Amino acid sequence: MAYQWHSFDNAAAASAALADAVAAALQQALDKKGSAVLAVPGGRSPIAFFEALSQKNLAWQNIGVTLVDERIVPTTHADSNTGLVHEYLLQNQAAAAQWIPVVEAGKTEAGLQPEAVVQTALQHYRQPDVLVLGMGGDGHTASLFPQAPQLDKGLDEANTVPLLHTTPVTAPHERVSMTLAAIAQTPAVFLAIGGAEKKAVFDQAAAAPSKTYPTSYILNHEKVNCHVYYAE
Repeated sequence: MAYQWHSFDNAAAASAALADAVAAALQQALDKKGSAVLAVPGGRSPIAFFEALSQKNLAWQNIGVTLVDERIVPTTHADSNTGLVHEYLLQNQAAAAQWIPVVEAGKTEAGLQPEAVVQTALQHYRQPDVLVLGMGGDGHTASLFPQAPQLDKGLDEANTVPLLHTTPVTAPHERVSMTLAAIAQTPAVFLAIGGAEKKAVFDQAAAAPSKTYPTSYILNHEKVNCHVYYAE
């Protein structure tokens, strides 16, 4: 399915609209089955979206929140996406949500062996109903990085394991990432991007699947209806 484009004049407007859309998708899942799972990205870009979503009046006690990817660092580390989500999303109304860990709290660097982290994360894993992605300037999404040695495995839809360990060549930290197959099984998929530079990368990715831009496999996937929220 083709992606759907939503353009906004500024980041604040895009974040507010994305929060509205994600809340509506979560409500749809709650209405359908009484529970929902939301997977979100890390990094600094989603903070305004997190803050807006945290104030939505939803049955958060029936919503699980997890990450589309995580850096394999202690959850107290400055680069931990877990810490970021707790600080900005699991607040206000959303404080009642159930946290689904990718990296468990209390672990030190020495205790974080990548394959062991993935196996533990898989024990907690629940397939998301709603998923929000970001995109890097290199075209990566989740932690499906171009040039990463595990990229082929992450893009292989015959790979039924929903999480994998990835090693970015162009970014710090080993990672845990959802696979393309797991992303494609999510009913509601959103992609948030901002600025002219990322728009140029997006246009390349939207043209055709290419390992140069891993996001392209989501935008060109026949089963994924991706709503793109763009801030100029």
